[in-house]
Amino acid sequence: MNKYLLLAILAGIGAIGLATPASAQVIPSVRGVSSFSAQANFMSLSGYMRWQYFTENKVWISRAEAAALVSSQTRTARPGA
Repeated sequence: MNKYLLLAILAGIGAIGLATPASAQVIPSVRGVSSFSAQANFMSLSGYMRWQYFTENKVWISRAEAAALVSSQTRTARPGA
């Protein structure tokens, strides 16, 4: 009897875990950070982006993905924007 109660409790916990929404991935900002500065932990901006992304999301992104994110964040503002 106790074994069935334990299984029911574990099944309920599992169902609750599946019902929770997945956490959104956080994209760190490198705006205003200079390459190889103390603020960037003496890393390139792509390397810093990869490291920050990992510390916040526990997932490593590729160098190409990091470079694309850095590029999209460091583009100059459009005139009139």
